[in-house]
Amino acid sequence: MQEQKQLQRESRRGNKQIMVLTYSITLIFLGMIGYFVYFMVTQSQDIINNPYNKRQEVLAKKVQRGEIRSVDGEVLARTETDEEGNDTRIYPYGKVFCHVVGRTANSMTGIEKDQCYPLLTSHLNPFEQLLNTFQGEKNPGDNVVTTLDASLQQAAYDALAGCRGAVVALEPSTGKILAMVSNPSYDPNTVEADWDSLVEDSEEESALLNRATQGLYPPGSTFKILTAMEYMMENPDSYSEFSYRCKGSDSFSGNQINCYGSEVHGTLDLKSALAKSCNGAFAKIGTTLDLTSFKKLAEKFLFNQKLSVSFEYSKSTFSLDKDSDMGELTQTVIGQGKTTVTPLENAMIAATVANGGEMMVPYVVDHVENANGKTVTEYNPKSNGQIVDEWVAEETGEMMEAVVNSGTGYSLSTLSYSVAGKTGSAEIDSEGTSHAWFVGYAPAKDPKIAVSIVIEGAGTGSQYAVPVAKKMLENYLGS
Repeated sequence: MQEQKQLQRESRRGNKQIMVLTYSITLIFLGMIGYFVYFMVTQSQDIINNPYNKRQEVLAKKVQRGEIRSVDGEVLARTETDEEGNDTRIYPYGKVFCHVVGRTANSMTGIEKDQCYPLLTSHLNPFEQLLNTFQGEKNPGDNVVTTLDASLQQAAYDALAGCRGAVVALEPSTGKILAMVSNPSYDPNTVEADWDSLVEDSEEESALLNRATQGLYPPGSTFKILTAMEYMMENPDSYSEFSYRCKGSDSFSGNQINCYGSEVHGTLDLKSALAKSCNGAFAKIGTTLDLTSFKKLAEKFLFNQKLSVSFEYSKSTFSLDKDSDMGELTQTVIGQGKTTVTPLENAMIAATVANGGEMMVPYVVDHVENANGKTVTEYNPKSNGQIVDEWVAEETGEMMEAVVNSGTGYSLSTLSYSVAGKTGSAEIDSEGTSHAWFVGYAPAKDPKIAVSIVIEGAGTGSQYAVPVAKKMLENYLGS
């Protein structure tokens, strides 16, 4: 009897061990399946797109790399195969799209890198693929259709000719990138032959750098958009009563602030202070702000933050906080100091104002289609959320309209539609050398396009950046 009970106990113990082992194996198996699904959904394309992944070479032997096209049907990149089966990547627009479309030679960049796997994948029907295989021909890869407008891109490129700088244009309601130009540029058709001279470029030239997404600049007076927003949000019932008498210069705790060219603006309210870009008025505003709250606003606009974009970029930076001294404060609120911004980020700020305070995630690929034109993958707009209340965006937009109608952006007032914007002249040395800025959108009441333009070392935004904006708006919306 005793032996039987002992056997039963041992049997139950054995069953428990088997159950534990079974459950453990099941959990491990389910975990592996879960990770596999996660990998396929979130990481597989990144790994396949990695230029060190040898699978690209295998795919390239079977598939002719697909085309990259603009939204208006222009071919931006295509592959030509000679009689011996050698592929050559061709870029019909040469330098015009070099940074945003990218290249395949000497390290992959841009859309060529981001969409490498789709471009080397064929979604023709299996019978067509089988027929091509029997005939010893490569299958045509899928084509990537971008959000880029070829005509607008060309207009921006031409307008920047001879200048170092960058242009970004967005559709405010979606985040679609309509144009992205960086200058100096290079010809991706001859990048291998030109490589030594390109990598030996001076720091000022840096033709391989995409200034639109990676260039960091002091924002100058374009940053007054955020300063005005913070002031309005802290003073919702009294911001309309703001008044400041500009004498051309002012001192704040011993820190001298001069208006550009020491211009005397007279008595200003908040709208006219932005329209005239009065440094003294905004320095005065800065002394009243809650700096902790101001930093939170800047970070809501993605300063110091990662962007949810697929291309390479630099983080815009903002360092002002409650421990900053008066000198840093008064410089920061007028767009100088330690603050830096990319042209992309500045376009996002303008687009957020245009879109009622909601910031959309910028993206450059609209959809992927097979060689017969059938859509394989479609990319939809994504939101970064409501950054500021709609009333704040509306009030800011009206002030930006005043910049064009009666202020530093006046030369845009001749267009047949209203424009909202902000100029900037960001000083970069003690000699007064300035980067020229303009950010804005149009039509002001029904925005279709937001632009950000910076021209390095040129001078005032009104004199150098605004004319570029005008050419772009005329191309996209008419005169």
